[in-house]
Amino acid sequence: MTTRDAAGRETLDPQHPLFGLGYAHPVERRTFARVRESDRTTEEAPVAEEVPVALAYNGKPHVVMMCTPADIEDFARGFSLTEEIVANATEIGAIKVVKYSQGIEVAIAIPDARAARLADRGRALVGRTGCGLCGVTTIDDALRPGRHVCAPPFAPLSVDALFSAADSLAAWQIYNDGTNAVHAAAWADRTGTIVFAREDVGRHNALDKLIGAMSVAELDPRAGFVLVTSRASYELVQKCAAVGIVALAAISRPTGLAIRMADAAGIGLAGLVRGRSANFYAHAALFGA
Repeated sequence: MTTRDAAGRETLDPQHPLFGLGYAHPVERRTFARVRESDRTTEEAPVAEEVPVALAYNGKPHVVMMCTPADIEDFARGFSLTEEIVANATEIGAIKVVKYSQGIEVAIAIPDARAARLADRGRALVGRTGCGLCGVTTIDDALRPGRHVCAPPFAPLSVDALFSAADSLAAWQIYNDGTNAVHAAAWADRTGTIVFAREDVGRHNALDKLIGAMSVAELDPRAGFVLVTSRASYELVQKCAAVGIVALAAISRPTGLAIRMADAAGIGLAGLVRGRSANFYAHAALFGA
């Protein structure tokens, strides 16, 4: 059920046990509404998938990481080695990859002494800027239920406001200016005027900082939209849903899981916002698209 190409990369076929998770391959084609200037078309393009992968050692959950659903066994082996859970590859025993809930569970067998050491040190991994799940040990915790945030009546935003905010975002990126290594998350009102922007090397951290600033200012989360400089991954959608933000736009593309979550939560999701062009993947009407 699992095949590999000439480079040894894992691919999935329709009989693979992970096929029923809402994705079939690491990359899926999806339709979206594209707006360029005043033209609106329906198009199709590849979207990268992401999925929570729970690693359990000798039957005990250790961590959940967001991954591309391919080469999962390779990931489990590499993670075990780079995190020094085992001393070398010979200490890694059987690896079983199975569908679990809304993700993948990987059962990894290691020597009992190594498992005991892992339990003693607890969840000691330093929070990474790229995973967004540090401290989470089960998939159910990672994909906590969202809420439907956009109940009518709601006055749609405008595409022109989105383009205006994107045009002015660079001026708010004081830390990224010169480094080109820092993400930004901005809050814009209905006119496209940016009110707050926060920066961090981690896209989730930047959004958390922005939401914190919005809470202090007591801003209405339905009175504008969030614009981020990164791709739109699922946890950004999840964070917006948690505080009632109804529209999220990203400079890069979203993942498949982000699209599904935005659709379920009633959140407008835009991606590839560049100049006078943007793609709308979920609830395009909320952006007036």
